[in-house]
Amino acid sequence: MELDDQLFRRDSGRIVTVLTRIFGFENLALAEDVAQDVFCRALEVWKLRGVPDNPSAWLMKAAKNRAIDLLRRERTGRGAEERLSRLLQSEWTMTATVDELFTTSSINDDQLRMMFSCCDPALAEETQVPLILQLLCGFTADEIAAAFLIRRDAVAKRIERGKKILAASKHLFDMTDADLPERLSAVHRALYLLFNEGYHGASKETPVRAELCREAMRLAALLLDNPRVSTSASHALCAMMWLHAARLPARVGAGELVSLYDQDRTLWDAVLVEKGISFLEQAAQGEHVSEYHLQAAIAAVHARAEKAEETDWAQIVWLYDTLMEITPSPIVALNRAIAVAQRDGPEAGITAINAITQNDRLASYPFFPAAMGELELRAGRAQAARGHFEEAVSLARSASERRFLQRRAAAAVPDASRR
Repeated sequence: MELDDQLFRRDSGRIVTVLTRIFGFENLALAEDVAQDVFCRALEVWKLRGVPDNPSAWLMKAAKNRAIDLLRRERTGRGAEERLSRLLQSEWTMTATVDELFTTSSINDDQLRMMFSCCDPALAEETQVPLILQLLCGFTADEIAAAFLIRRDAVAKRIERGKKILAASKHLFDMTDADLPERLSAVHRALYLLFNEGYHGASKETPVRAELCREAMRLAALLLDNPRVSTSASHALCAMMWLHAARLPARVGAGELVSLYDQDRTLWDAVLVEKGISFLEQAAQGEHVSEYHLQAAIAAVHARAEKAEETDWAQIVWLYDTLMEITPSPIVALNRAIAVAQRDGPEAGITAINAITQNDRLASYPFFPAAMGELELRAGRAQAARGHFEEAVSLARSASERRFLQRRAAAAVPDASRR
């Protein structure tokens, strides 16, 4: 039998986090080994007895028993925080303390602390996300490498370096520390990158990695449960994720990418849309406007339009203008240019694209020439459009992207008109 990937990822991260709280970061490898042993034991037992009604409870109980056994035999609890270490060293208090650490509320708190630990300022951003994926989400180095199109050995080195830095910190991050705001910003960024990789990533196997989106959403939701980090920006980040995730059922059709303009909006998840709008309304109560506020607001404009042609493109252009003031980037500028084209016509969009500076940063991005191809096609210049689409095909990062762009190139014939 095989364990469900989602079950493994969720509960592996929970077990590793709690055991790290018990054993200390210096014994992180031990915590990971115990989690692996628990799942191997589950495979053996469940094969004979069947999967229990509550697999997560079974796994947590097995991990708890293993932790108590190690504390009794090897005194590994010496690596825990001072107050916790005293409780774990006493036979009178050990079992009750471990029981408390394995409660749902305690596990959620520790996962939040682990997330903030992984976003230590001493860690490069390119290391933070892989650490979160491995320690909190149970992803292997091979899976992380495949998701980000990075060599497996490069991922392994980043994680190894990151764990050495975490070991030096000894304990999970204290949510009362003075650098909480700085770390919160890093956590926001890491979760944004994780979600974006799932939604817009370049996986060779599939155009969308929904499991990455789900993990980002699960971790982001933990922020809202803690008053210290349930900020306006945290709500805005969740709003953006929920509103984009609502489109996932329509974003891929028969295994192929479907553009936003062509998606069947009846397939959008109404529950996620409603929740995303609610998060956005809560985010509006703060005084600070972040990039997540603006991206969520743009997603909300799309969500409120029952048909693509009913989209309020003027509002979207204004939001992109504001986003460019806060966090200017070539990608934001490209998306703004596409919105300008929808509002003012293809020639205006082409002018806006040509005005983008730092074009070299878009040189390998397939949807840059693809955008030019779409606008040239709408302007009636099919031959020029085809050239842009063929360039986009050459830059495609996956088979699904390549097929999508090849279909657009095939549409660029002399008599082609707007879709």
